[in-house]
Amino acid sequence: MIDLLRQLIATQSFSREEHATADIIEQYLHERDLHVQRIGNNVVAKSFAGSFKQGAMRVLLNSHHDTVRPGQGWTKDPFGAAIENDRLYGLGSNDAGGALMMMLAAFLHYQSHTDLPVEFVFAATAEEEVSGTGGMDALTRQLWNSYPIDLALVGEPTAMELAISEKGLVVLDCTAHGRTGHAAREEGINAITNALRDIEWFKTYAFDRVSEQLGKVKMTVTQINAGSQHNVVPDRCDFVVDVRVTDAYTNQEVVEVIREHVQCDVVPRSMRLQSSSIPVEHPLVKAGLELGIRTYGSPTLSDQALLPYGVPSLKIGPGHSSRSHTPDEWIGIEELETSVPTLINLLDTMMRRLS
Repeated sequence: MIDLLRQLIATQSFSREEHATADIIEQYLHERDLHVQRIGNNVVAKSFAGSFKQGAMRVLLNSHHDTVRPGQGWTKDPFGAAIENDRLYGLGSNDAGGALMMMLAAFLHYQSHTDLPVEFVFAATAEEEVSGTGGMDALTRQLWNSYPIDLALVGEPTAMELAISEKGLVVLDCTAHGRTGHAAREEGINAITNALRDIEWFKTYAFDRVSEQLGKVKMTVTQINAGSQHNVVPDRCDFVVDVRVTDAYTNQEVVEVIREHVQCDVVPRSMRLQSSSIPVEHPLVKAGLELGIRTYGSPTLSDQALLPYGVPSLKIGPGHSSRSHTPDEWIGIEELETSVPTLINLLDTMMRRLS
């Protein structure tokens, strides 16, 4: 797995440009005589027939193979895949190469077993870093309807803890209106002033329902633009709001509340990135608790947001989220080596509960 990960790190795989790493993963699976399906730059492998019982729970083991572009500050080659002091350095090593290798290793492990209460399916997905329509979204539209999944484990750096809920995302393009006038006279209606009233509401409003795992819905104004020149009262002020939605609300419910309270025009860029969660009573979560694995709610987005609605899911993987998208990104060799038996132990414990 370490050799394969080094090969993937050395191969450029920016979001929407992942064809080369998809080729590597596809070839690796074909060499092991697995049933492989390629959908765009997504690579899916299914369990051998006969390795699972009829009516078995279908469990997705997933992580992504695309990366962000390297930013400033790297002192090592982002594509060098160098190992130094028990650390594997490189772009995508932590997010989410380590988790991808862990999911693949676990999937291969179960191919040598028979009569399991679970049918495993592995998916290496594309476009996760941009929440693109060609990644998990494409699998949801083109595959999971005809080949439905009952549970999903999404590989992300969680220090091998269970992220049993995840906030969704709605990005709002907001426009406050006014009327132009000369700034030297008492003319016009200033759109910036009107925008500030709504911006203050976004800053201070508290939604009624609070998620047990994820806390409050969080709204943050992140961009603003207005005015054409210094002496003209602006008639338009545009601003952007980042809204992190908890499992206490749907995206549609949150947008409806916002529109009831603000005067500006509110246009969501997308409503498809929903929050996700898994019940604490689920056999997988109970297995984790039995093994002493900590659970938490995650504020960051992943492929969970694009899974079919209602599929229980959680995030798990080696590494730490704080290393993601940073210069000299790395994953520990020991983290990789211990993650595989930890995941297999978790899945074995769940299957004992199912049997």
